[in-house]
Amino acid sequence: MQSEGRESILNKNLNAIVVLLIAISIIVLILFRNLFFQSTYLLKSFGELSVNPEIAFKNNKPTFLEFYAEWCEVCKETAPEIFNLKEEFEKDINFVFLNVDNQKWENYIRKFEVNGIPQVNLFDGKGNLKYTFLGKQEELTIRESIAHLKRDVSSKEKIINEEFSEIKESKNNKFNPRSHG
Repeated sequence: MQSEGRESILNKNLNAIVVLLIAISIIVLILFRNLFFQSTYLLKSFGELSVNPEIAFKNNKPTFLEFYAEWCEVCKETAPEIFNLKEEFEKDINFVFLNVDNQKWENYIRKFEVNGIPQVNLFDGKGNLKYTFLGKQEELTIRESIAHLKRDVSSKEKIINEEFSEIKESKNNKFNPRSHG
């Protein structure tokens, strides 16, 4: 009889601990949701923050063009850095973000030979391609390239990092799948 009472008390204590842990976990997720989901939110907002590419290539300002996808883990990882660059340089440079899963950007995907993402292309004010970055890049590398663009330094570079996402075939897209080779 006494052991049944102890087991009942232990079960009640265990249940209380489990409920408390679940409540704490929910509270932590609510309080820190921006920290946990910031990259995904930023990536989704890139399309809304984007300058139309037709305008960007005609307004005589340098252009930062990024090809991305919401499912791309490398894109999610680099989103906060890219957002910071946009915040810092958006007065002097067009920022264009094109989601590779959106069919309306297919002509740009082909034109700039996008085979993996993220891919960032930097153009001078005349629309000349100056830098292509494929995969995860150091923020400093992109920042220095933007500084060169602003000074109108003449060069053309392609910088590839092995850490990138292969573009997936879209179910809505009737084009051939692309791979990074």
